[in-house]
Amino acid sequence: MSHSGYSGKLLRVNLTNGDITIEKPDEAYYQRYLGGRGIIMHTLLTETPAKADPLGAENKLIFAPGLLTGHDVIGTGRCSVGAKSPLTGACGESEAGGMWGVELRRAGYDAIIIEGQSNKPVYLRVHDDMVEIRDAAKIWGAEVGDAMEWFQHDLAEKKYRTALIGPSGENGVRLANIIADCRHAFGRCGLGAVMGSKGLKGVVVKGSQKPAAADTEKIRALNRLMKAKYKNSPFRQYGTGGAMDAFEAVGNLPIRNFAGGRFPQVDKISAVAVMREFGTGMEGCFNCPIKCKKKIRVDDAPWPIDSMYGGPEYETLASFGPNLLIDDLKAICKAHEICNRYGIDTISTGATIAFAMECFENGLLTTTDVDGLQLHFGNVEAMLALVEKIAKREGIGDILSGGSKKAAEIIGKNTIQYAMQVKGLELPYHAPRLNQGLSIHYSVHAVGADHVTGPIDNTLPSLMDNWERIHLAQDLAPTELSPRKTRMAYELGLYKEMPNSLGVCSFVPWNISELRDAVEAVTGWPATTWKLMKAVERGMTLMRIFNLREGFTRDDDRLPERFYTAPQKGPLKGIKIDPAAHKEAVETYYQLLGWDQDGVPTKACLTALDLEWAVPYLKP
Repeated sequence: MSHSGYSGKLLRVNLTNGDITIEKPDEAYYQRYLGGRGIIMHTLLTETPAKADPLGAENKLIFAPGLLTGHDVIGTGRCSVGAKSPLTGACGESEAGGMWGVELRRAGYDAIIIEGQSNKPVYLRVHDDMVEIRDAAKIWGAEVGDAMEWFQHDLAEKKYRTALIGPSGENGVRLANIIADCRHAFGRCGLGAVMGSKGLKGVVVKGSQKPAAADTEKIRALNRLMKAKYKNSPFRQYGTGGAMDAFEAVGNLPIRNFAGGRFPQVDKISAVAVMREFGTGMEGCFNCPIKCKKKIRVDDAPWPIDSMYGGPEYETLASFGPNLLIDDLKAICKAHEICNRYGIDTISTGATIAFAMECFENGLLTTTDVDGLQLHFGNVEAMLALVEKIAKREGIGDILSGGSKKAAEIIGKNTIQYAMQVKGLELPYHAPRLNQGLSIHYSVHAVGADHVTGPIDNTLPSLMDNWERIHLAQDLAPTELSPRKTRMAYELGLYKEMPNSLGVCSFVPWNISELRDAVEAVTGWPATTWKLMKAVERGMTLMRIFNLREGFTRDDDRLPERFYTAPQKGPLKGIKIDPAAHKEAVETYYQLLGWDQDGVPTKACLTALDLEWAVPYLKP
């Protein structure tokens, strides 16, 4: 079968018995699921048994580039990875940019499905048709950077791209991530712990075959359009976190575990400050002129920082900065480096530390409980000590290494009120009280609170080009929570979820019509925006069915109680999410997705999405 755009091959690797096989789905499969998340969710639902142990042999770990990943379309360097999450017990998915997914596509695969468990440390080496499971005893226990250097020097495999776990993933830290080429994190949902549970230190990939596209001239024309547009990107000078002063002014910045208030020192810890104090330049991902990744260097005491781990993104700056009332930029950069060194998620780690600090300040954790630390908001030394403890599962770090929800369950005493999480996944750092459309997405999204796949109300004017294409009302205040805001969350939300199936970066300002043209140019299929939206909905619905099968209900589609109260001071003084309005918005959102009032996909929904085969998975 001749393909345009995709390879038509899925690589399956069984670590229990060493079997390596190749599967060749038909074209309808790709039209239905596209790539990335679509392939991941179809595989997870159909192949992992209900109630499987996320850290057991039955869980699958799936790496899947998007449909456009590795093509000449600007900004197509992204790849997804998924598994049942050990942090939440729900479906887990995370994405990273860079070059790793591009290399996998060039090696000739649309996904790698990793199953079983090895009884000794191994890594997977993929070089075009040559796929081997190799011994990793020498690097088991190594930090991420050391392991990457081992691949490049000891194996003389400099051209290989690496997706690795650090010691945290090996030791079952449920906040562990997978890091590609030292700088790109598959950050969320604890998927590094899944990789560790399989005895898999890394997947190293090299490919020599550029993917073929149906219409290269059309791609060139699209790229010319983008070259005129991308120069306006706010990410070119500082990457993410350049507008933190504006975020602070309107209340988008998380302050003191999302309690609210002011953080007048914001300019000391913003991306502008990072580049001014420590910046050495910017770098980018595959085929992207925006170059939003910071490069930093810090050589002096007390915290020299290894530049191989890159610089902190907005989420990291917010996580270890205002959310913990810390304004020491070097300490924040050091926390970022420790997380990348050991391989843990900066978002969940900072949020879990904020949870512990609030418990400590309210007398629910004592100095003895926290290994003698003075765990007050703003205490830089305590924060850095706790990052290390979580990464190594030492002392109080062992309890916190399961995330804030699991920690609250262990500590008890109603500490759950200080755990800023949905379904066990800690909130990213865009305030739901301000972004009330995003608050719907945070609540319902299958992996838990996620900012990349939901519309952030406060930044929506920059998407106005798309608003008009999706025929939306335009004068929506971020704090509005109304039926039309729910429609925005649904329709613009589908557009925001699309990159997870296509492998494009949402920082590249492609509008929905251009994405349709790109899919057509790459695959040769007649594409419509409606078909793309339906493919995205198909993935969302499969995620929902997976979670329902695992025992999640509509009661899990809720925000922490904190957001139903208003801050006493600061830009959001007096502003809260109205619980009744929020409940109604969630129910309306279900209906827009074709789900019933309990959030269960209806027969009509499954029929419309060509998912009738999934009906048995809905039966308990």
